[in-house]
Amino acid sequence: MGEATIRDVARRAAVSVASVSRALNGLANVHPDTRARVLSAAQDLGYVPHAGARSLSLARTHAIGVVLPDLHGEFFSEVVRGLDREASAHGYHLLLSNMHDDAGHAGQALRAMRGRVDGLVVMAPHIDDAALAAMLPQSLPTVMINSAGGSGRHSLRIDNRTGAQAMANHLVALGRRNIVHIAGPEGNTDAQERREGFLAAVSGDVTVRVVTGDFTEASGERAIAGLIEEGATFDAIFAGNDMMALGALQALRAAGVVVPQAVAVAGFDDVPLARYLSLTTIRVHMAEIGARAAARLIDALDGRPSDPSTELIQPELVVRATTAAPQDVRNNP
Repeated sequence: MGEATIRDVARRAAVSVASVSRALNGLANVHPDTRARVLSAAQDLGYVPHAGARSLSLARTHAIGVVLPDLHGEFFSEVVRGLDREASAHGYHLLLSNMHDDAGHAGQALRAMRGRVDGLVVMAPHIDDAALAAMLPQSLPTVMINSAGGSGRHSLRIDNRTGAQAMANHLVALGRRNIVHIAGPEGNTDAQERREGFLAAVSGDVTVRVVTGDFTEASGERAIAGLIEEGATFDAIFAGNDMMALGALQALRAAGVVVPQAVAVAGFDDVPLARYLSLTTIRVHMAEIGARAAARLIDALDGRPSDPSTELIQPELVVRATTAAPQDVRNNP
């Protein structure tokens, strides 16, 4: 006898193929008696859904789908590290996909997860909330990270405005009055909130010039090299993330500009590389955000759901050598 098919299970359980699919995917609109009959038939026939070997008694994959804007870079690797740590501790593994900056690609990535995972963790700060809500599979428990509005799901968000305000206060307290802000890409929620928070915190005697980057090191380097080439004057740089700040440092050093004496430089996120290069930044505990997202999702998968809510993650200012002379830095590893 050949390998059992879903039609064989349907015949054995005396239900439709659609009912078998719903029962094996753990959907709620299946009568308990029907679900039990389907699972028993699948067990008897040795049927395994094509999405992968599942625990037939639970119709679970024990996999969590993670969909991020990108899979490269220290920020995302830290988030994934926290997700994996928490998921592994509870017997789950991760399936990763990226959506880049394209809403169409995001829809494809989310559709590809159906039938392969028990739930989703999604980060999409660059996609409109209504559009994202329409893409999310309604049958899958989902936790959002830093998405525009949460899409009616449990959400974790960095308090970007508060972090940017803390950085503005720090630079102004140092006497910096001519500041460049390298903002992240247009349409990105994190970039917008960091820009707005920073601009709202500076006083009228401070000049802020905003230039746009794309969260990459190369874009930060291009932005500052361009300003230096045109003869612009400034005494501080606040980049919307650490990678753009590191690019800015490269441009300043190539031009012979002394940091922090001539120009103070700061970023946002506190990626591991920022610590090695002594970059002043806003720490957002990326791995912890990933771990907390996984924990909230696993609670829902294990029958401990909670009402959709938003957890606001409070960042903290970390002062290092790029805004203060080394002897002025105290207890900020």
